[in-house]
Amino acid sequence: MGKIIVIVILLPIVYLLALVAASEFGGEVVELETHDFRGGKYTTSLWIVDMYGDAWLRAGDPESTWLKRIREDPHVFVTRAGQKAPYRAEIVDGFSSRINAQMREKYGPAETLISTIHDADEVVAIRLGGS
Repeated sequence: MGKIIVIVILLPIVYLLALVAASEFGGEVVELETHDFRGGKYTTSLWIVDMYGDAWLRAGDPESTWLKRIREDPHVFVTRAGQKAPYRAEIVDGFSSRINAQMREKYGPAETLISTIHDADEVVAIRLGGS
């Protein structure tokens, strides 16, 4: 009985550690810089894919605070491969299946694990265009 309790306690911890490892070490991670209405600066680590000649981000939760800041001010900065560049973030409706497929292709098993924490139909695709 004691072993079962230990397993039940350890499983969620191992799962959370696997999620963190997958998100941070599963492949290319960029830094997204957004701003709130007061001018406060926020940095979020995200995965990125290239599609149709543009860079794209994905929000797994349509209520993510960083996505809310993009809705308020779409002018963002992205640091990719050590290079910081300005972009205009554009939320693109109807692209959830495409962005999910691109993430699966690029990030493989890490994406499979990360996809367990969001509804694939509710993800939000964000295209990074010229500032």
